[in-house]
Amino acid sequence: MRIEHVAVYVSDLDKTREFFESFFEGTSGERYHNRNTGFMSYFLSFQNGSRLEIMTRPDRYTEDRNENRLGFVHLAFSVGSKDKVDALTLKLKEAGFETISGPRTTGDGYYESCIQGPDSIQIEITA
Repeated sequence: MRIEHVAVYVSDLDKTREFFESFFEGTSGERYHNRNTGFMSYFLSFQNGSRLEIMTRPDRYTEDRNENRLGFVHLAFSVGSKDKVDALTLKLKEAGFETISGPRTTGDGYYESCIQGPDSIQIEITA
């Protein structure tokens, strides 16, 4: 058994699609648009076959961006090495995305950094 995909609501569908394509090598499918509800989404595929569905709809929003909230907290991407963690973290920082932590080795031995992506989506970048 495997997780087929994870989905997240976002406020700016195209900006979020471009973020995952530019920084995480995501490949987007065609945009789906339900004209009755206003719902729109893209499926993004990644090298190992995992997929992320990004969605938007006029009546969806949240004020709670607290990282200690219940539910999904972050997406983690493995880039393969400490040098690649460092390089991607720097690239994201230079593009204006906030670094939450790291790069660092965590107490449980992971080399990682965390950044704040579009709509406060926390992205963990691991070696």
